[in-house]
Amino acid sequence: VFSAALGFMNNSVKSTVTEFVLLGFPGGQEMQIFLFSLFFGVYIFTMMGNGTIVCAVRWDQRLHTPMYILLGNFAFLEIWYISSTVPGMLANFFSETKTISFAGCFLQFYFFTSLATTETYLLCVMAYDRYLAICRPLHYPTIMTLRLCYILMFLCWVFGFLSYSVSTVQLTQLSFCGPNIIDHFMCDMDPLISLSCAPAPITEIVLYILSSLNIILTLLYILGSYTLLLIAVLKVPSAAGRQKAFSTCGSHLTVVCLFFGGLLAMYVSPTSENPAELQKIITLFYSVVTPFLNPLIYSLRNKEMKAALKKVLRIEAA
Repeated sequence: VFSAALGFMNNSVKSTVTEFVLLGFPGGQEMQIFLFSLFFGVYIFTMMGNGTIVCAVRWDQRLHTPMYILLGNFAFLEIWYISSTVPGMLANFFSETKTISFAGCFLQFYFFTSLATTETYLLCVMAYDRYLAICRPLHYPTIMTLRLCYILMFLCWVFGFLSYSVSTVQLTQLSFCGPNIIDHFMCDMDPLISLSCAPAPITEIVLYILSSLNIILTLLYILGSYTLLLIAVLKVPSAAGRQKAFSTCGSHLTVVCLFFGGLLAMYVSPTSENPAELQKIITLFYSVVTPFLNPLIYSLRNKEMKAALKKVLRIEAA
């Protein structure tokens, strides 16, 4: 339905472009083969690693707590997040035309930005969960119930996919009359706006304000939660208690720094003056590297998750 709507909009405005060309990464055939092998390996590992976390949380009864359910949902999100860009990028390495349809380009933009927005909301919920667990441990079981946990996860997905729905439609209504070449490996906001034949300051301002507010407000909430959490942890009398508290939050904070670092560099700081290659690297960092590192970060820093993952891997091996 959404694809049909995009096709209708493309015909209803003065756009002569019916497809875009994604240049991807430069280099000869040997470089393209090397990059394909590299990103294919990263994609397979990401899918297997995050998939194993989802299975571990699903099958191990000891992990049926809000913290691990949120982690399982986060891993599930990462699977879809990396799948919104990497399969198309892999196909482009051996494509002679490197084209993507008008509707396909904006669908990719919509799903990529929606999944990224969902991730920012989910990271906020995970920070709230850790805040309650450490700062209000006596009230934690009554506040963060499984019912509330599932409601919060549902709201993250709903608002994540609603956030850019109107903006994506506005973006499709811009006039694209050529050129249609995007010096990127995916359809992103800056390259698409730069290809518009007619200036659209209102659409551009709305998109930048929406992106900046979403990133900055969610990041401020997470940092505020961890500031209160840090104050509470420092008041713990025993060193063992402090170490346990830090270990449960270290993994989440590491993912936050990696993910938001790339988003801030790409969407909040002025990147239009940066070379296209630098923009590609920044996008790769938060769209591919973070989902790739997610299983490693959480499995290496969490004893319960390590045990559950070993159990799942033994079952799969059998």
